[in-house]
Amino acid sequence: MKAVIMAGGYATRLWPITKTKAKPLLPVGKRKIIDFIYEKLLPFDFEIFVSTNLRFAEDFREWAKDKKVEIVVEDTTREEEKLGAVKALSEITKDMNDDILVVAGDNIFSFTLESFVRKFEEERKPLIALYDVKDKELAKRYGVAVMDGERIVEFYEKPEKPLTTLVGIGIYALPEKVVKMLPEYVRDERKDNLGDFVSWLVSREEVLGHVFNDNWFDVGNPDSYIEAFKCYTESYIAEDVEIDETSKVIEPVVIEEGVEVKERSIIGPFAYIGKNCVIENSDISESVVFEDVVLRKVKLWRSIVDEKCEIRNLELSSSIIGGHAKIQRGE
Repeated sequence: MKAVIMAGGYATRLWPITKTKAKPLLPVGKRKIIDFIYEKLLPFDFEIFVSTNLRFAEDFREWAKDKKVEIVVEDTTREEEKLGAVKALSEITKDMNDDILVVAGDNIFSFTLESFVRKFEEERKPLIALYDVKDKELAKRYGVAVMDGERIVEFYEKPEKPLTTLVGIGIYALPEKVVKMLPEYVRDERKDNLGDFVSWLVSREEVLGHVFNDNWFDVGNPDSYIEAFKCYTESYIAEDVEIDETSKVIEPVVIEEGVEVKERSIIGPFAYIGKNCVIENSDISESVVFEDVVLRKVKLWRSIVDEKCEIRNLELSSSIIGGHAKIQRGE
């Protein structure tokens, strides 16, 4: 069996942050989103492939330097050019003669995959990971499964009126026979996401579902990213961080190298501060601040600030600030 991490999207719901950063490489504490997936795959000793695009290829190659993965790059640099998940998967697997385990690159989950892989090996049928979101309004955002025992009898991608709250969570085990069906699906120019492929497959093959019950986060928007960050952050403060005696750090936080915290600032809980930031007379919690940012007299809550920004005299809540922005309110 081979494993494929799908990381080729452009994450438009997290723009402008993800215009310059691949979503799977965003920090969650000291680790990246994709690290959580990679670590869950390591126990199996599978050959691991990461599917990405040309825009972020070098970033993934840098991430992969100390890891046992192969980076596969589709020749796109914009949302409008992307192949889509099924076409990308079809390209990656066209020369593979093996079963595959597919994992979406923006998933963070606390459960292991041992029971999922074991069930697939016992049944030898396509197996889809499911999670009960317990809310039909929330289920509208995902692929929704209707079950008969362990079998998925219907699967609807982002339905207007979900019949259940069991949703697909971007983890699929596909036998070689089904992998060979991907080009057929692509040839017919059908909707090119894996949820619609599952809908198509359910009408042709016996497809099983496997329900997980532990923590799962689909990092599709700023709120879910912050919630995942809160759940998985472990404290780290670099040795050279300067925190003056008037300031306070409330863990858990991650504060990278070269940061200065001064003049009655409060950092945390649940804050990420990137390298070489200057935080002065500011309060930052449940937020992610990338490198080389200057914050003076700023209150930041549940927000994301991209690199090389300078913000003064401002309160920001549930905001995303793009890179190199300069924002100042008068004294």
